[in-house]
Amino acid sequence: MQIIYIVLGVLVGGLVGYEIRKSLVTKRTKQATELANKILEEANSQKKEVLLNAKDESLKIISEAKEDEKKRREYLGALEQKLLNKEDVLEKKVQDVEKVKDNLEKNKEELEKTKESIGEMKKKEEEELLKISKMSKEEAKEILLQNVEKEMSPELIKKIKQMEQEARDQGEEKARDIIGGVIERYAADYTSETTVNTVLIPSDEMKGRIIGREGRNIQAFEKATGVDLIVDDTPEAVVISSFDPIRRQVAKVALEKLIYDGRIHPSRIEEVVDKAKKEVAAKLKEAGEAAVLDLGLTGISPDLIKILGRLKYRTSYGQNVLNHSLEVAKISNMLAAELGADQAIVKKAGLFHDIGKALDQDMEGSHIEIGCDIARKYGFSSEIIHAIEAHHEGVEPTTIEAIIVKAADAISAARPGARRESLENYIKRLTELENIANSFEGVEKSYAIQAGREVRIIVKPEEIDDLSSIKLANNIAAKIEKEMFYPGQIKVNVIRETRAVDYAK
Repeated sequence: MQIIYIVLGVLVGGLVGYEIRKSLVTKRTKQATELANKILEEANSQKKEVLLNAKDESLKIISEAKEDEKKRREYLGALEQKLLNKEDVLEKKVQDVEKVKDNLEKNKEELEKTKESIGEMKKKEEEELLKISKMSKEEAKEILLQNVEKEMSPELIKKIKQMEQEARDQGEEKARDIIGGVIERYAADYTSETTVNTVLIPSDEMKGRIIGREGRNIQAFEKATGVDLIVDDTPEAVVISSFDPIRRQVAKVALEKLIYDGRIHPSRIEEVVDKAKKEVAAKLKEAGEAAVLDLGLTGISPDLIKILGRLKYRTSYGQNVLNHSLEVAKISNMLAAELGADQAIVKKAGLFHDIGKALDQDMEGSHIEIGCDIARKYGFSSEIIHAIEAHHEGVEPTTIEAIIVKAADAISAARPGARRESLENYIKRLTELENIANSFEGVEKSYAIQAGREVRIIVKPEEIDDLSSIKLANNIAAKIEKEMFYPGQIKVNVIRETRAVDYAK
């Protein structure tokens, strides 16, 4: 019986527990549902707020984009109108130029007609004069010129001086502006060079090793390099002397390697000299390539670049020829840009104008002739060849490019510190300058001054008049240009002085 009560108690307890558990679950489910609904309501509220903010931001961006587009359209419209105005102005200028051209053509035709009529009148006058005077045309012309020169001498002198002054003022002002601007834009350092190289040695004991037993080492070195090796009393130094700059550089490189290595004997000397030749050849090629690259030139033959590199060790009056050639090319390029000439021609002509100096010790002829031959061999245009030929008065320059290269060469050579010359050559040039001036009749004395940049000539006033003084200056200048070679320019200054002296007794 007890067992039945126990079983009933367990069943009743289970049912009560189940109901309690069920009521708790229902309550928790209700609370969870309410919480979820609350969360969903808050999420929906936040979602609406975010959407509204995003919508406002997008409207703002669209408004700004439309405003920016409006401003750009206005700017492009103004720019288009400005271009149209410029096009109208240019078109008007072109029409004006065409009108001027037509007027010039008409004036040219009228001048030609006038010239023809004047020629016919002159011919008739000459025929009449010949009939009247019964003289030949040459005799009448000579007498007429003498009379005119005699009667019109003061007027001619005045007119010549006036024209010279006007031309000088206008030309100097324009040239000063152009050349001054170019030199201001281009400035380069100068290092004067010589025909000898000095090699330092660690001690005087090394001199005996360089000379070798019975002079075998120094003889082998001079034979392999083609230079003179001077080993004298100069402490810790030996001198390499040669007029060939390539040989001198090879010898310097080889000797420095031998001194550093310490093994100096004839077979070793030959081996080191061969290596030095290859090293110098590579440096020459690099120098030529660097010069061409610096100027932006293309299509240059590799063989020509090697020849150009030889100028790295060539000097003229102490000035490195490769640096000088680069400078001439750059100055020519700037001048061409100012004057509207062909920049490609002047750059190439300026760089290669002294290319003949790279081979003038191996070939016959002047460096100009050799340079022109090299230019023709490597297919340079006739304009470039003419500029190379005309840069030292080889021929008269006939193109603006040739004149520019000639002027740039003179600028580079005449700049202070660019060049120097030996005392012997300096004195020889001054003496030659005075001798040329003294060779003309009527010259009393002449003085070369300002380091040979001016020759001052005093004439006999009883033999030379004012008009003849002008002629004398032109003749002396022409002879100097023809017979002398000099850097820069030389001023010819003719002085005619008349003194009246009397005594009161």
